[in-house]
Amino acid sequence: MTFLLTNKKNPEDRHPFVDQLEQLWRNKTAVAGMVVIALFVLTALLAPFLSPHDPVDAALYDQLKPPIWTKAGSTNNLLGTDDLGRDILSRLIYGARVSLLVAVVTVGIGVLFGSLLGAVSGYYKGFLDTIIMRFMDILLAFPHILLAIVIMAYMGPGLRNAMIAIGIVYIPRFARIIRASVLEEHEKDYVIASKAIGAKDWRIIFAAILPNCLAPLIVQTTLGFASAILDAAALGFLGLGAQPPTPEWGAMIAMGRSHILRAWWVMTFPGIAILLAVLGFNLFGDGLRDALDPRLRD
Repeated sequence: MTFLLTNKKNPEDRHPFVDQLEQLWRNKTAVAGMVVIALFVLTALLAPFLSPHDPVDAALYDQLKPPIWTKAGSTNNLLGTDDLGRDILSRLIYGARVSLLVAVVTVGIGVLFGSLLGAVSGYYKGFLDTIIMRFMDILLAFPHILLAIVIMAYMGPGLRNAMIAIGIVYIPRFARIIRASVLEEHEKDYVIASKAIGAKDWRIIFAAILPNCLAPLIVQTTLGFASAILDAAALGFLGLGAQPPTPEWGAMIAMGRSHILRAWWVMTFPGIAILLAVLGFNLFGDGLRDALDPRLRD
């Protein structure tokens, strides 16, 4: 009995990561966001198995067929067809792949270059900090979607160029977040001790400081996925993103706007897909922020 009592874990000795997971799990909205994200990712990964039809296969004799569950619905299209007779559900499923790819690539660009610039700026300060941050301020002065359009006006339309343009737009967001965290960590004892023993600057930045800046970076990354999906849809709606016949939610909405009065399903279901994906990432991001920030815990 004495052995059991002495070996019983003290709640105060638990790793902070365990407390963060419990805090996240208690947040019902964050759990709901995780479920939506999981469904979104699974849909993108399993698209060939879930799609009932070829997403680019046109059938002109099936143009603008209503969903199967309506009175005059199609016989084999659950969510109806578009103006080229393509299955809406299949295009939605494959559109999840495009949106997920855009989100990962654009946020990855923002995190990679933004973290590098923010870390260098916050660590060295002085003239270098002024140059980098003023350039970031110039980028932030433009509305982000307008800046992406300007970049694409030079690069040309297309999914690859859209990802690059949105990624460039996101760099200042991550740069400012990392710079603020690096400035806070720079004066702590472990950094001063690393300098005292002669550690190189790059080792201090990447091996010591940046790992302690992950909490705000993770939260911003999660929220960045939601913004990337919205921005990709906006560029697709304007005809600057994924080009036909690639199934992309924003382009699907643009195609359906001319048929909104007689074929509401063409643009309604892509809009719902964007809404759910963005909502899921936002809910999960808010939950992560609450779990990773001790000041916001219950």
